[in-house]
Parts: sequence; structure tokens; C-alpha cells
Amino acid sequence: MDLALQCSPDHPWVKEHPEWFVVQADGTIAYAENPPKKYQDIYPLSFDTDYEGLYAAVRDMLELWVAHGVTLFRVDNPHTKPVRFWEELLAEFAEKHPEVIFLAEAFTRPTMMHTLGKIGYHQSYTYFTWRESAAELREYLEELVEAAPYMRPSFWPTTHDILTPYMSSGGRNAFVLRAILAATLVPTWGIYNGYELVEDVPRPGAQEQIDNEKYEFKPRDHAGALARGESLEPLLGTLNRIRREHPALQTLTTIRFHEAEDEQVLVFSKHLDAAASGTGAPDTVLVVSLTAHDRGASTTLHLDLDALGVGESFEVEDLLTGERFRWDRDPYVILSAVDRPAHILRIIHPEET
Repeated sequence: MDLALQCSPDHPWVKEHPEWFVVQADGTIAYAENPPKKYQDIYPLSFDTDYEGLYAAVRDMLELWVAHGVTLFRVDNPHTKPVRFWEELLAEFAEKHPEVIFLAEAFTRPTMMHTLGKIGYHQSYTYFTWRESAAELREYLEELVEAAPYMRPSFWPTTHDILTPYMSSGGRNAFVLRAILAATLVPTWGIYNGYELVEDVPRPGAQEQIDNEKYEFKPRDHAGALARGESLEPLLGTLNRIRREHPALQTLTTIRFHEAEDEQVLVFSKHLDAAASGTGAPDTVLVVSLTAHDRGASTTLHLDLDALGVGESFEVEDLLTGERFRWDRDPYVILSAVDRPAHILRIIHPEET
């Protein structure tokens, strides 16, 4: 459930508790702004006047939804509320309702994003949406690994607020590619409603989907798109199956990067030994992916065999296609933005053959 600590102008709190809002010199309540955006139909809450009263009201509202079975809250712009408030609220719910998860939707400065993780947020939105090149993604993942003790990243290719030029210009290719990367780079990923249908038309003047749920009820023909072969639902289902079957993909700090002679190809692996995998066998997944949606690549890779736990020659299985290949330290790969944007490869260890 989306938790947005704000009110519409006709909300009862506006009349009953005007002290819970910012009242301007002329007596009007200040509307919400997230520059350059202005939300004149939204009144944000202020904790400056009656902190205890507002804290109790928000806590009781959350208790109501938890009692109805809600266990995951996506918190809108938590960085605009006092850190003390979240620290106290998250601690209280961790003690009373340890099953409840809070996701911080805070696209703000890194220091604040990290602070929210440190004070108790279970998951955090990230800058993945704006990291496009192989170099940018590698640098960002290395930063996230350093922050892993307190910040658990969640990768979203788009949201109701965000549709980058990369996504609006790349069509199906972009949606496929970014889903593969989001699903394999970090343990947690998500998609916005309608992602399966490649909804990529921006609202004029804004980097967000036109006619999205912020503005109107939007029925979708998921079944029809699937029947016509237009839906990404089969791919998304395959990605989630692969993630379930391979515990290495449910880790962050095991990621290791490898080299490709084409700088737009991202190569990384994740490995768990038999004792850590929970399956009694080692689990190693190697991902070789394009990062540009408008061109393919033919390139030689340079793999760190120690990170893969293999010898000079080894077998891999592509979990997207079922194909098997015999690879060595420097395999040559051909990728296509249209029909083979990535390999998600299972390393077949000697004990499996």
C-alpha cells in the first residue's frame, strides 16, 4: 500500500487539526511542492507544531491497515519528514509487527537515502532508473555493496512518477533489457502496473507515463495482450522463476564483475558455495547483458574463473533459452537488442555432470 503522509483539501484533518499543516501568513495552507513539480491539490503534513498528536494519528492509521492484512508499505517521499519520526515509528512497528515491511521511495541525495536505511527502512528505491551504461551500473552496484549492511536496494525500471527518456524511446527492447538487469543485479526488484504492456508514452513535458493512475482509473487488457503475443508477462514470469530457483540471485554482496571488450556489455556473476546455497550444491549465475537498447554487440569476454569456481573449460546453460555452451576464460558472444539482449547462464559445476 502506498503511504503518502498528506491530505486533500477536503480531508477532515484540515478542519480538525490545522496545526498539522504549514499555515502561511495569509491563513491558507501551503500546498505540496517537489521542484519543479507543484501539487496544488495536496496538503503535506508538518510535524513542527504537534509532533506527538500527529505521530499518534499516523501510527493508529497504520495499525488499522495492518489489522486488515497489509504488510508492505511503499512510503512516499520519506525524506521530507523528520528522521526522528521514522526512527521512532519503524522501531515501534519492528517490535509490534515484525512482519511489516517499509519501502522508502526517496529519490534524493545519497546521504539521506543512506540515513533512511540506517534508521530502519527495510528496502530502498535507488538510482537504478537513471544508471544506464555498463560503467554507471558497475560503479553504482559497487556503491550499493558497500552500503549493504544497512541499505537494501530495490530496482524499478519505471514507476508511476518516472519514465526516463531511455524507456520512452526504447520501446519493447528497453523494457525487456531493463527488466533483465533489475531482476538479476539485486535481490529485490519491482515493476509498475502496465509494465507488461510496454507503456512508454510520456506525459508531455514530464518524465512519467501519460494517463497514469495518478490522474485516472486505467483499465488494461492484459489477457488480450498476452493472447496476441504482445505482453512481457512470460518474460517476467521466467525471470521470477529463475530468481526462485537460484539463491545466488537473491544475494547482493556476492556480485563480481568481469570484463568485456565492448564497453556497453555488462558482465557479472553471483556465486554461493554448497554450504551457503541451501540446496546442498553450489549455485553460480553469470549474466552477460547489453546496456544499450538500440544496438547489438559481438565481443570477447574476459572472465575471472576463480570467481566462477571453474577450471579453464566449463559448461553453461542459458536459463532464458535452455541452450548449453562450452566456454573458457575468453568466450566470444553475440547479443541482439531485438531477440537476445542477454544471457542468464547457470554454471554447470563438475559435480553436476
